Amino acid sequence: MIEVIEFRPEFRADFERLNRIWLEGHGLLEPVDLEHLQQPEHHILEPGGQVFFALQDSTVIGTCAAIRMSPAHFELAKLSVDPEARGHGLGRRLCEVVIDYARDAGATEVTLTSHTSLTSAIRLYESLGFRHEPLPADIRYETANVFMRLTLGPTS
Repeated sequence: MIEVIEFRPEFRADFERLNRIWLEGHGLLEPVDLEHLQQPEHHILEPGGQVFFALQDSTVIGTCAAIRMSPAHFELAKLSVDPEARGHGLGRRLCEVVIDYARDAGATEVTLTSHTSLTSAIRLYESLGFRHEPLPADIRYETANVFMRLTLGPTS
């Protein structure tokens, strides 16, 4: 059984460990990533966001962050699933938790940035209803070349 929980300080290192796997593996690690990964309390939690962890037998096997950009806007960021746990829908589940968190917080949209080399992630985002849009001028990731937006409607 896999449990998804909110941020706990004892899992901070797992947040960085899991995200470094894909960021370094694709040559995408940037200083702004390190800020978020090493200080999630300051960069994600204090502004009203959340970091979620997927636990299996008390081991962190996945993570994803909801970063508050404004009262109506969250960024889905830092989605990572342990390579041994991939292919079972955990990435989708983590994304859905972030989307629900944003909706419950009163947001009307969730955006994300990515890179074209992350084809599986982009297909996942598309299947969740995210739509491709031009990169904004103020994008904070130098390596990002994909920008997507999900407009949130009321829960049914």
